[in-house]
Amino acid sequence: MVSTSDIGDWQHGAFTCGRKRGFEIYPLASGCIKRQKRGYERQPGYQKGPHSVSKGLHAEPPGGPDKSQPTLQHIAERSGVSVTTISRVLSGQAARYRISKQTEIAVRKVAKEFNFVPNQLARSLRLQKTLKIGLVIPDISNPFFAGIVRQATLGSHKHGYSAVLYDSEDSIELEMQSLALLQSQHVEGVILCPVGQSGEHLAKFAGGKCPIVLVDRFFPDLPLPYVSSDNVAGAKQATELLIAKGHRRIACLQGLHGTSPNEFRIRGYKEALAAQHVPLDAHLIVGDSFSEQGGYIETKLLLRTKPDVTAILAFSNVNALGAIRALTEEKRRIPEDISLVSFDDTPYSAYLATPLTTVAQSYSEMGEVAVKLLFDQIQSARGLASGGILLPTHLIERKSVKCLESPLN
Repeated sequence: MVSTSDIGDWQHGAFTCGRKRGFEIYPLASGCIKRQKRGYERQPGYQKGPHSVSKGLHAEPPGGPDKSQPTLQHIAERSGVSVTTISRVLSGQAARYRISKQTEIAVRKVAKEFNFVPNQLARSLRLQKTLKIGLVIPDISNPFFAGIVRQATLGSHKHGYSAVLYDSEDSIELEMQSLALLQSQHVEGVILCPVGQSGEHLAKFAGGKCPIVLVDRFFPDLPLPYVSSDNVAGAKQATELLIAKGHRRIACLQGLHGTSPNEFRIRGYKEALAAQHVPLDAHLIVGDSFSEQGGYIETKLLLRTKPDVTAILAFSNVNALGAIRALTEEKRRIPEDISLVSFDDTPYSAYLATPLTTVAQSYSEMGEVAVKLLFDQIQSARGLASGGILLPTHLIERKSVKCLESPLN
């Protein structure tokens, strides 16, 4: 016989042993039970409690008898609609199949009453699909990429898919690792914001089974679909604004050399200078990173080596922050002492001490278009799509550009 003081230790061992053998043993109010070849044997001193065994192996768990897991059939019977309709509503595809809002609300209400949780594994096995897409971005803390991720995630949910997110931390090695991991998970497509200057490691996706869409950066010589901004037009418009305000010594805080956004923004900058007959000074194009630290260091150097600069065009919102920090430390006021324009409009741009003039990119539209391009490939037999879409930018003028009193000619 097991004494009352030993019950706690016995129960712990019984649970562990039981689970290893694929069954559960529940604690009794007093005394204990042991498993034999046929049913259970009551031990001396046993007193029937609320969780006692009544029929051999059919022990009731705490909280009452075990209820069967609710199924789509249960919800369909209660709702009065087909199992197919239930499946489409609970997978987020009611609008796609034109299921009325009233029916959708009713189905979700019944599902909630049943505490129903869809079995995604079973659904994936039934459809022979993982119902997942992958997202790989360089920096989740950057509001620009975070906005793309949000819109892409919302779009994938509308198709009944979930998204697996990886942050490559601006590392080509981590990007390659992330892509390999996503392929090992058999995702059905990937939305990638690439970080490198070369797309050689992406060539295997051309014509492969896993469709991919590039966002922001792309590689013109690689036959993969992409969506980006019209960076040439955006940089040209920003430079034209500065020239129109009388600025001629305009510096560029550029990003990573060789990447498509950087090279196209350089082109737009040069085209604007040429169109207005402003001499190009290659020494005013500085930097090699879209980072805050890069913007900070290059602005510090500019102020010492090129003191005649009157305006700065920052190629990202992040290196614009670095420029602002450097200017503050050097006690240079915006725009009284130096004007500043930045690519990317962020929620904080309008609330800085000096509201920042920006070139806004439609990152939400980028995410939407990327999802459409991806699911066009997933859901059709047309094979690999190619070519790209460039979305327009627009200039938002605030208070960070000074109109010079005596423009230079």
